[in-house]
Amino acid sequence: MSAAPPRQGGQGRAPRRPRWLRRGPLEAVATTLIALGVLMLLQPLSLVLYEYSFVTTLAGTVMFMVVSKFPD
Repeated sequence: MSAAPPRQGGQGRAPRRPRWLRRGPLEAVATTLIALGVLMLLQPLSLVLYEYSFVTTLAGTVMFMVVSKFPD
């Protein structure tokens, strides 16, 4: 039995994504959104910030769930 010939032309490799579309930076953004939403929830000064805190936390959580499925 002979070994298969090596692939040429970069076949089999996933196309490179831009750096900002990778898992690490987007997970950091999602984590920051979650933390911002919690801080908005706990602050006593602005009712507008309090009203948007749930939406901000939810957006960060959904973003984290989606981004965590990305390949490294």
